[in-house]
Amino acid sequence: MASNKLATLYKELQRSFDARPSDLKKCGTLLAQLKVGLIEAGILIPQGEANLQDLVVARDILEIGVFWSIRAEDIPSFDRYFSQLHTFYTDYRSSLPPSKREFAVRGLNLIRLLTQNRIADFHTTLESLPLPADEINTNPYIRHPVNLERWLMEGSYSKVWNAREEAPAEEYKFFVDSLMGTIRNEIASCEESAYESLPLKDAATLLFFTSQSGLLKFAQQRGWQVDLTAGLITFAKKNDELVEIPKEKLIAANLAYARELEQIV
Repeated sequence: MASNKLATLYKELQRSFDARPSDLKKCGTLLAQLKVGLIEAGILIPQGEANLQDLVVARDILEIGVFWSIRAEDIPSFDRYFSQLHTFYTDYRSSLPPSKREFAVRGLNLIRLLTQNRIADFHTTLESLPLPADEINTNPYIRHPVNLERWLMEGSYSKVWNAREEAPAEEYKFFVDSLMGTIRNEIASCEESAYESLPLKDAATLLFFTSQSGLLKFAQQRGWQVDLTAGLITFAKKNDELVEIPKEKLIAANLAYARELEQIV
């Protein structure tokens, strides 16, 4: 590598990341130190000729950063790591050996776009993947977000919920949970409009909650009233605003239009 210090930090990062469970705090510290080292060595954002082995290590560090970000639930950090990886996946694609993590990372980015409701960007990114069209459905990391997008457009929310257990990597579940949060809020808004109240059991089923504690926390966030004794949720209703219709003015205007039409005829 560019220096013995970077090589030592890199090995420590690999050990901390591969540990079960991962030492997230130590990984975060090591990643910060390594990024500074990569910048000083001029390989975080490669320019011109660079040692290929150094670039492979830099790519691996950034990929670990992607997965660490999700495990640490640091989404802005995920976005930064993926943005920095893009150069390695595109500009140096023909120079570097394939990365076993590449499509797992790309798939995570696709689901990230879905959580932001960036559907147009999702399709643009999907079309730009270095993957033949007939392999999209055979690559588990890409097939998963593609299915999620289709089910979201269909309104097949139960399939999105079940997809959590079919995730090709543990990190995918984090973004699926984020998607379910958006879906729950949409369903909740419909429930508030359609019903005055619902049994707790029915509300839990409609909102895909498997535990009462999760439902109660969600109900509190929405401002719903919960009666545990009766097993009932009462939805908070907004006061209907009465709109006064100016009947006399409308009648006068219609009569005036009628007289004008008679004059024209």
